[in-house]
Amino acid sequence: MHVAALKNKCNLHLPPRVEKQREKKDKFNLKKSPPTFHALYIILFPPPSPASSSTSNSQSSLSAFLSFQFHANSISPHIPSYFSATMDAIKPTSASRSTLSKTFHKVLPFKRSTKSLSNNGFCLLLPHDNKFKNSDHGSDSHRHFNKHSVDDAQLRHRAAMEAFVAKLFATISSLKAAYAELQAAQFPYNGQAVQCADQGVVDELKAISDMKRSFLKKQIDSSPPHVTLLLSEIKEQQSLMKMYEITMNKMEREIKSKDFEISSLKKQLVEADSTNKSIETKLNSSGCFPILDNVNLSQLTPTNFIDVLHYTLRSVRNFVKLLVRDMGNAHWDIDAAVRAIAPNIVFSKSSYRCFAFESYVAREIFEGFNDDEEEDRVQMFNQFKKMKSLSTTQLLKENPRSAFGKFTRSKYMRLVHPKMEASLYGNLSQRKTLNTWQFPETAFFGAFTEMARRVWVLRCLAASFKKEVSVFQVRKGSRFSEVYMESVTDEAFGGGGELRVAFTVVPGFKIGETVVQSQVYVPPARR
Repeated sequence: MHVAALKNKCNLHLPPRVEKQREKKDKFNLKKSPPTFHALYIILFPPPSPASSSTSNSQSSLSAFLSFQFHANSISPHIPSYFSATMDAIKPTSASRSTLSKTFHKVLPFKRSTKSLSNNGFCLLLPHDNKFKNSDHGSDSHRHFNKHSVDDAQLRHRAAMEAFVAKLFATISSLKAAYAELQAAQFPYNGQAVQCADQGVVDELKAISDMKRSFLKKQIDSSPPHVTLLLSEIKEQQSLMKMYEITMNKMEREIKSKDFEISSLKKQLVEADSTNKSIETKLNSSGCFPILDNVNLSQLTPTNFIDVLHYTLRSVRNFVKLLVRDMGNAHWDIDAAVRAIAPNIVFSKSSYRCFAFESYVAREIFEGFNDDEEEDRVQMFNQFKKMKSLSTTQLLKENPRSAFGKFTRSKYMRLVHPKMEASLYGNLSQRKTLNTWQFPETAFFGAFTEMARRVWVLRCLAASFKKEVSVFQVRKGSRFSEVYMESVTDEAFGGGGELRVAFTVVPGFKIGETVVQSQVYVPPARR
């Protein structure tokens, strides 16, 4: 409440001299910073009675006015000098003080001052700001401010340390990238690149040393922490990009090296295949048999028979390849031919169709393998050694009507049907030549006679054993047995279930109690 309103409410009048001093004091206080509290101390005295009006005019009204100003940290009263003189001069009575106090209790709430300037009068506090409730709040605010200041300092220090650590790791990443670049420049060697990379490594080591020195001296970078963090992240990403680039260049060099190595190996493979074909051609033409050169009759074992069997089967497969090629050149329906040999058989791969043709050729060429009467073991072993060292052409020209000549002629007539020969070659000239006991000099017939020669050599070797050698076929639909059978493919064993034989590719053999497994085609089991 303003002083003017208070005067009107209480019907109070100040002396002119006091009024002027109060106005000067208000102007002086307005020039200063806004006060937190204003306390208005009003010293009131009882009004003058008619009897005592002539005694002193100063006792008929308010004798003094005081304004205090309270700041945030301390409260200091400013008392005008004239106030003490007036207070000493005027002594109000207790009765008048009590009457006026009751009047103020009815008008305004107030409380007594804990410290008064005199023994008389009352104190009325008029706060201008409700933010502060007591005089102790200044010291609490000061303590709160100091606490926040300490927390802010700790946060700033922590942010600075995080930025410093991020910068350190970014520098280490740059050092790794520079060292990787140095290694890449040495293989292959590049002098200028080595010098540049070496200087980069030295610069990063210096940067790490400077950071260590600044940390020990507690002189961390004064730049804003968020800026340092951002720059460190950018530097680390640049280092990673450089590492990726170096790795990519290294892998590209390795790819080029591998490509060159692959091309070199391909050339070597082509040369090896060509060499093998030439050697095989020479062996086929000369009739040279490279195994069992130093084996005697008494030293024969089933292993020797298996070696000769594998040598024979190679010629069978060569003839089958030539036959299928000629069928393709004659525009045969290969699938129809396969269905005629192995009906109701589904092949998982088209390359497996050759097993059907191999089955047909092996069945015809090995038929009657052991139907001949028993012959002398020594004579058959000598014939084996003779035939394995001579070519097919020499054997047929020396004695076309020999046992081998008859065997070759009969097997050709049985295996190559006249319609097949006419379809493949457009005529029956080869068959007509055989009917005159002469032998054609074509590639197809040459492959057939080589196959026949090896089968005849195998028969001679089988007749040289003391124990009986027999041939067996596996019937279609038989349950697969690893004792008597060998699958020509491995995919049938991955699905599980019961395995059944589709057809026999190569017949099996029994040498006494020893079993040479038959090669069969086993389709995947149906679930």
